[in-house]
Amino acid sequence: MDIRKVKKLIELLEESGIAEIEIKEGEESVRISRMSSGAATQHFIAAPMAAPAMAAPSPVAAPAAAPPAAATRKSNEYVVTAPMVGTFYASSAPGAKPFVQIGDEVKVGQVLCIIEAMKMMNQIESDKAGRVTSVMAQNGEPVEFGQPLFTIE
Repeated sequence: MDIRKVKKLIELLEESGIAEIEIKEGEESVRISRMSSGAATQHFIAAPMAAPAMAAPSPVAAPAAAPPAAATRKSNEYVVTAPMVGTFYASSAPGAKPFVQIGDEVKVGQVLCIIEAMKMMNQIESDKAGRVTSVMAQNGEPVEFGQPLFTIE
């Protein structure tokens, strides 16, 4: 089972009132339960093939490089951040035109992208009107809560 799926399950558990969740995919299964103190306990029962997938934390460390670039922002720039953990999609379908590109004028409420979380497609809308000056997420890549996605000037 992919570590990103496990992280999504943990966040889903924390956001909801669910005390325990167990998911089985073939020979792999994961059970996550919330203790009475609020801390999450994880029990993993995985097939031998699942272990290499769990030992790949390097892609998770990559977004940590983004904040130094954000420190050089102009005062009139607004950063749109990811409101949830999921997979970033710039367009509504593979091969379709992106919702927005650098240089596009956007209005309040205009769809900027889609974040897929737990097989749900969530449209992310602009909170500000202006011009898109940067797109900081890659199509099809995972994003974390609070990760910068777009800069609007």
